[in-house]
Amino acid sequence: MKITGKDVEKVALLSRLEVSHDQIDLFASQLNDVLDYAESLNQVDTEHVEPMAHVLPIQNVMRPDEVKPSLPREAAQQNAPEVENGYFKVPKVVED
Repeated sequence: MKITGKDVEKVALLSRLEVSHDQIDLFASQLNDVLDYAESLNQVDTEHVEPMAHVLPIQNVMRPDEVKPSLPREAAQQNAPEVENGYFKVPKVVED
């Protein structure tokens, strides 16, 4: 599967990115290079390689989930730009 300029334009539109005509050809070429490289990895013999999730031995560092008293509402809202009826008031972001 080759990525075309139309594919780049569609992704740019969906992601709301502005790209020039020069960039469309450049990005299509670069994305095709990435796909070609990924396809070349399929040629590597991995029959005796054990599947792994990470290259390095990584462990989750998590603390026990303990219930603790929360910050009082007044303290949490003391630096808020605007509070109404005990809630943070924010500008409307969704149109009707």
